[in-house]
Amino acid sequence: MSVRLKLGFVPLVDAAALIVAQEAGFFADEGLEVELSREVSWATIRDKVAFGALDAAHMLAPMVLAQTLGVGSERAAMVAPLTLAMDASAVTVSTRLGVEADPSGRALAALVARRRELEASRLTFSVVFPFSTHNYLLRRWMAEAGVDPDRDVRLTIAPPPRMAELLAGGVIEGFCAGEPWNAVAVAAGVGTIAAHAAEIAPGAPDKVLGVTAAWAGANPATLDALVRALVRALAWAQAPENRRSLAALLSGPDYLGLSPEIVAAGLRTVAFGAPRPAPEQAAWLLAQMRRWGQVQGDDAAARVVYRPDLYARALGIA
Repeated sequence: MSVRLKLGFVPLVDAAALIVAQEAGFFADEGLEVELSREVSWATIRDKVAFGALDAAHMLAPMVLAQTLGVGSERAAMVAPLTLAMDASAVTVSTRLGVEADPSGRALAALVARRRELEASRLTFSVVFPFSTHNYLLRRWMAEAGVDPDRDVRLTIAPPPRMAELLAGGVIEGFCAGEPWNAVAVAAGVGTIAAHAAEIAPGAPDKVLGVTAAWAGANPATLDALVRALVRALAWAQAPENRRSLAALLSGPDYLGLSPEIVAAGLRTVAFGAPRPAPEQAAWLLAQMRRWGQVQGDDAAARVVYRPDLYARALGIA
């Protein structure tokens, strides 16, 4: 008898594990009957998991920490038994700015300085969620170039699929988001990728599998089966010989709804090959959250939320 689950995702290439596990039958092999639910925003994902409308979801790596700490939302103890992707995002700037690929951020800093001298309005950039690796990557990229992200520019929040549209419309001048939405902006001729995540903070965790601690405790065998299916899917997605097939699969109308060519462009830098949820990664995220005034205190959340022991249990690793 199969176990029925409803899993949420936001249309991004780093949702690949959920989509591959569904389409390749890896969930079914583990006795899981899964419904995938494409969600419109990260806040929707967060709330639906917390209140049980979703059993688990593709979630922002820092979101599960914030939720457990009760910052930005009602407190809900979460666990992350699996890392779904790293290096899956980029900073894209409007072609109107005339800034080329610039991992150092110096060209942006020069532009900001000129606008300050002219007393021009601040440039507006968007990130996908306050508690997101994208927020911390964009801030780090700016800060290391001498730009104060809280004073020298204006930061707003927007869902990933809207970023290219907002850039084209002149509502924002840049963004940091997951792929393939950077590739979409480039293909439309409205954006230039200034820096990839791997050029700003290599190996920074991007997305995790998120479940409530209560659900994990009540459903250990189901969680183990879910982790096993997703680990198998991650290995398939990471294999170079599968990247073309992966792009075609993700491009489907129920998933990303984009051309395989654009999806393939967005997949070039994404790493699926490190699924163990490392508390060291959580500690890095908490350090960023402290740096930018979102949380205070020690790294206890890193130990209770990022759970390599659950990953090891599912795979039978001693």
